[in-house]
Amino acid sequence: MRNDPATIQRLLTTPGTWAVVGLSGNTARAAYGVSALVQSLGHRIVPVHPRAETVHGAPGVRTLAEIPEPVDVVDVFVNAGLAGAVVDQAIAAGAGAVWLQLGVVDEAAATRAEAAGLDVVMDRCPAIEARRLGLGV
Repeated sequence: MRNDPATIQRLLTTPGTWAVVGLSGNTARAAYGVSALVQSLGHRIVPVHPRAETVHGAPGVRTLAEIPEPVDVVDVFVNAGLAGAVVDQAIAAGAGAVWLQLGVVDEAAATRAEAAGLDVVMDRCPAIEARRLGLGV
């Protein structure tokens, strides 16, 4: 079920690898702060950005396909018009979940992800959800 509260809590509290698509060293972008919070909750982050920058001490990659280990959550910080392609890449990579950030809505992509067996969180922010759950923020 999309945006299931129990799934949101499990994703935030079970340590795993989060590929943060759109994360760069730009401190003014929401992805920068949210990824720091995700990292503070005990998750390993992998910045995914064309520049493959190291962010918060985590080496970056250019694409999801370059991540050598399984990815638990693909956190999507791209324009909604680009989200479908990222979701398709997450499915191809065998990710466990996709988390589309606030304002990132792609119903067709979410449906594809669910059909492929991925957990789907859409139009939500991990920082807001963590605060709501009282998780160290």
